[in-house]
Amino acid sequence: FLVLCDPYPPRGEPLPSNTRARAAKIFEQTKDLKPWFGIEQEYTMLTTDNWPLGWPAEGYPAPQGPYYCGAGATQAVGREIADAHANACLYAGLNLSGINAEVMKAQWEYQIGPCEGIESGDQIWVSRYIMQRIGEMAGVVCSFDPKPMPGDWNGAGCHTNYSTKPMREDGGYEVIKQAIEKLGEKHMEHIAVYGAGNERRLTGLHETAPITQFSWGVANRGCSIRVGRQVEIDGKGYFEDRRPASNMDPYVVTAKIAETTCL
Repeated sequence: FLVLCDPYPPRGEPLPSNTRARAAKIFEQTKDLKPWFGIEQEYTMLTTDNWPLGWPAEGYPAPQGPYYCGAGATQAVGREIADAHANACLYAGLNLSGINAEVMKAQWEYQIGPCEGIESGDQIWVSRYIMQRIGEMAGVVCSFDPKPMPGDWNGAGCHTNYSTKPMREDGGYEVIKQAIEKLGEKHMEHIAVYGAGNERRLTGLHETAPITQFSWGVANRGCSIRVGRQVEIDGKGYFEDRRPASNMDPYVVTAKIAETTCL
């Protein structure tokens, strides 16, 4: 059995580290809007010497490009670990909806969602625990560092896809644009809670927007917020906040997005 604990001391007040408690209050206030989240958790497989799995011991692999969604022993390093993690998450009852090899060699991603409200944070934390246990059995370190390798290599994020019931209904595109405007007004407030070391990742390069600048666009991976092309066509749907780092606290991030856009 896997048990996710919500820690409280004897006096009954949540511990300072219990970010779930505050998130639960926000989601109680927004429950009628039915906020859905789909989180893309990126991570990097490292050896126990903290070097990317499958990289030359004293050098670098070929430039990134063919590794993204790649196949073959020289491209998709660690697939057996990613597959084992996916199977374990499904067996545990999590809403794991996909996995893929990422842009940097030894970097992978899995997606959790759609989940409603507090369930998103719960499932991400359990999935991360399972990831560490699978890595432990394989002798591989699963790192959530947002920029494990400096230089011309992609960092690791935790892109957060989000919608409310009005966004998913006819005319929802206008609601989406209103929500994005609210996020832009509190850009740096969000950045402050979107993960430690994120300044190493959000440089304006490698499919990111500069950390100090807020932007959004349709089908644009270089923006802070991306709206899908089909969402624009349909006039409803969801949007993707591309700013959160791979090590973000999902309770903090999901609650912050709901608070800013709904309260």
